[in-house]
Amino acid sequence: MDSTFHAAPAEDTVRRWVEMTPAAFRFTCKLPRQITHTCRLHNCAVELSSFLRAIEPLGPKLQIILIQLPPSLAPGDGKTALRKFLAQLPRDFRFAIEFRHAGWHRPQFIRLLERYRVCWVWADTTPLNERNLAPFEFLPSTTDFLYLRLLGDYATKYDVDGGHVHRYEKLLWKREAALESWSLKIEQHLPEVRNVWAFASNHFEGFTPETCQRLAQRLGFILSLPAQAENAFSTGEPQLDLQL
Repeated sequence: MDSTFHAAPAEDTVRRWVEMTPAAFRFTCKLPRQITHTCRLHNCAVELSSFLRAIEPLGPKLQIILIQLPPSLAPGDGKTALRKFLAQLPRDFRFAIEFRHAGWHRPQFIRLLERYRVCWVWADTTPLNERNLAPFEFLPSTTDFLYLRLLGDYATKYDVDGGHVHRYEKLLWKREAALESWSLKIEQHLPEVRNVWAFASNHFEGFTPETCQRLAQRLGFILSLPAQAENAFSTGEPQLDLQL
């Protein structure tokens, strides 16, 4: 749920999300930028409490809250704030954090996330000219679930005049090596985790549903695209639901 990054949702909006989704549907949502980008994790207890109250009606449908830090936030000015922030997180919610500055890639921060049971997000922002290379990243596993974001290259979205470069209606470019690498990394950790949360952007391969399908196939699951859903349950193979 990316809209929560811009502002905490109204109560009636959250209740509508609950009502309009199937019972087995699950959400993850992004922490508001007021906390991560404006406050930069400093002195934001009031904002955090207000946000958690706003999304509380999601109940058991809410699984993970994503803390996406700005690329400009480095340990030099954020280490103390991060420690204090993690210490105040309530234990009745699960959190995942995406570091976008390489300075965080140190063992001391792995141990910090392990202490507070916060997931270290795996993210792929590889540019298109590297799409056939397997990504090599700092990829700790810090809790009992994995959280993967296949974001791709945002430079593919707009041209120099701000116009859209592509129409994201079909697979535009394949990242075979990257998907194979990510599937192998996931498989290595399956014995030690309870859940895997994997998300894809259109900027990764040009068409999110097919990226999800291609990753699922590498992990041994049948994931049907919407137009194929009516024939999805005739094979007897392991299956996943495509939830958009």
